[in-house]
Amino acid sequence: MFLEPLLILELATLGLCTGFLAGLLGIGGGMIMVPFMTIILTNRGVAPELTIKMAIATSMATIVFTSISSVRAHHKREAVRWDLVKKLTPGIVLGGMVASMGVFALLKGSSLAIFFALFVSFSATQMFLDKKPPPSRDIPGTFGLLGAGSAIGFLSGLVGAGGGFISVPFMTWVNVSIHNAVATSAALGFPIALASATGYILSGLSLEHLPPYSLGYIWLPGLLVIATCSVSTAPLGAKAAHKLPVKRLKRIFASILYLLAAYMLFKGLSTS
Repeated sequence: MFLEPLLILELATLGLCTGFLAGLLGIGGGMIMVPFMTIILTNRGVAPELTIKMAIATSMATIVFTSISSVRAHHKREAVRWDLVKKLTPGIVLGGMVASMGVFALLKGSSLAIFFALFVSFSATQMFLDKKPPPSRDIPGTFGLLGAGSAIGFLSGLVGAGGGFISVPFMTWVNVSIHNAVATSAALGFPIALASATGYILSGLSLEHLPPYSLGYIWLPGLLVIATCSVSTAPLGAKAAHKLPVKRLKRIFASILYLLAAYMLFKGLSTS
């Protein structure tokens, strides 16, 4: 399964597309990767209970590399709010480790899929409606950002996403511009992915019947091919993000999430 030409082509295509979308939307690519990785693993005979968990873990691991490429492009445009990154990161690391090392291993794969679908649908609706926050609403203080970071890290660790589906709406809710929110979310993807990927490895080391070339819940062939391809297109997505109008960017974000949420809801209900 590691060197199968069709598999390499599928993973490479997924990597190129998710890298571009990671740069464009600041979502780390996980919201795109998880459904398609689930399909790829299912088609190759991986047990249904493992497919969703391994798709989530592998997707998150690739974000370690994608986020670096994406944030470099955003940083060159001085769009990253590093002050927010510094204050949100401690909570993100804590939340990501708790989710990936504890709750993730205890939940059934079907439950994770349904949770993924429902939460992403909620986030998509908030973005699609383009609700404007009151002008007086401001960024919370240090403890407020610690709590927000913990929630972002925890939820991201459960669904294998770089956190953009939570952090972008959160930042726009406190009057951070959409372009700054997308750029800052890309930067937050690195600590989220690193903390969660570590947890997926540790919590899955004792598992049996994993596919070949697995490290805990992470499927290394998928990680290698997707990460290699995604880092080349993430800067292109970041460049496009700064040329699109705000409303259109939000609608693109929401429309993609609706489609993927629908698939994961179907997958979760059919395997429960």
